[in-house]
Amino acid sequence: MGKVWLVGAGPGDPDLLTVKAMRVIQQADVILYDRLINQEILEYARPDAELIFVGKLPKHHFVQQDMINLLLVKHAKQDKQVVRLKGGDPFIFGRGGEEAAFVVQHKLEFEVVPGITSGIAAPAYAGIPVTHRDYSASFAIVTGHRKEGAEEEEKWQALAKGIDTLAIYMGVSNLPYIQKQLIRHGKHPETPVAFIHWGTTETQHTVTATLETMTETAREENVLNPSMIVIGEVVRLRDELQWFEEFRSERCLDEASV
Repeated sequence: MGKVWLVGAGPGDPDLLTVKAMRVIQQADVILYDRLINQEILEYARPDAELIFVGKLPKHHFVQQDMINLLLVKHAKQDKQVVRLKGGDPFIFGRGGEEAAFVVQHKLEFEVVPGITSGIAAPAYAGIPVTHRDYSASFAIVTGHRKEGAEEEEKWQALAKGIDTLAIYMGVSNLPYIQKQLIRHGKHPETPVAFIHWGTTETQHTVTATLETMTETAREENVLNPSMIVIGEVVRLRDELQWFEEFRSERCLDEASV
């Protein structure tokens, strides 16, 4: 039998791909890849490898998850080395756990290759450390697709009062709800917020606001997906520590003067 590899492609900068991920991609017979991966990474694939796009947009999936699961099993049963290539890390909001379970149900071998997740990498490239001795002793990775309900109220209370820094994935379309819940459950309205669009890539753009103004600011600045939302006092450090966007601007000026 073949084998399924669940591989994290990292947050966008192709240089952040791990060495192991590169080696697995190079030996793959079939690669099922997502929308958010950097296309440069596919250049590591063999010329004869079969590349299958299975990307997803908000509220629109090009290929349904059930079909992706079936494709993984189908190709692995043909004695192929199958790579499921995902943006970030396969086990952080990437449905990697569901895919691994489906592969196991069909008695196939699988392996996970972790990737750098954007909840850590995007803030770092924006000059925001998610933990800091003076500002943040706790850090949570949160999905922005949370819905109303009794259990959710308890979770929002814990997030608002018990966690210093929040990294919210897929939250742009749900900003009013996120804002309302955090303020309602005790997060200070003046808590700094950062939106990091296409973090770690050449098109990275960062917008800052406060919890009280985040929805209005996102609308005025036309903040779009994919954007990482960071909420916490550590965002204040960006003014002093931002490096990537300034470095990129200086590099562009140097290239233009040549």
